[in-house]
Amino acid sequence: MRTIRDLDTVELIIDAQGLLDSIRGPERVIDAGTLRALQQSGNYVVGLFDGEDGSERMVGASIAFFGEPGKRTMHSHITALLPEYRGRGWGRELKEHQRQWAFSREVGRVTWTYDPLVARNAHFFLTVLGARVTSYTVNRYGIFGGGDAGDESDRLDVEWSLADIARPPASEAVLATVQIPTDVEAMRVSDPDAAHQWRLRLRADIEEQLGKGLRIAGFDTERGYLFTA
Repeated sequence: MRTIRDLDTVELIIDAQGLLDSIRGPERVIDAGTLRALQQSGNYVVGLFDGEDGSERMVGASIAFFGEPGKRTMHSHITALLPEYRGRGWGRELKEHQRQWAFSREVGRVTWTYDPLVARNAHFFLTVLGARVTSYTVNRYGIFGGGDAGDESDRLDVEWSLADIARPPASEAVLATVQIPTDVEAMRVSDPDAAHQWRLRLRADIEEQLGKGLRIAGFDTERGYLFTA
């Protein structure tokens, strides 16, 4: 049995900090004090717990905070699952929980950023969840450890319109495609130089298509990013 619930005790907050540290590496994504402050001020701070073996264990967490009051938005800072729990649909359950939580508080849109080189996230965010790419930024956070493993931190900004889920573009509407590696995260471990070259190649390809006035309208696991007018 698995549950999703608020991280409303110091002990759970510290567990969540440790979970995120184990997933994201040496660069801390968010500290326990900030998590506690976000939770106590009414933001979205939850954990996903696995109790299938009889002893409950936190295996995922999701943190989001409210945006500008007039825009009815939230920004999703991080949603993460332990690697061994991915591919089961549990990440989608976490995001659906976040969606319903936002709806109940009259929030209509959730935003976040992600590394455009990570294919599993591109598929999940754009194809499964139906979020829309709104902009592209080169080296958004500078060079740090974490998921980028010391490389530059290019990012796509996405917006999840909770009552208007995006659909994949029609085949005839796709004017260009840009491929990415199947698993850049493994490549960063086995061949970081090759991963960096992919960063530079993808940057040039995205900027070329955006320069033509096209936009990223979806993602396909075979063809990569789908660009339309």
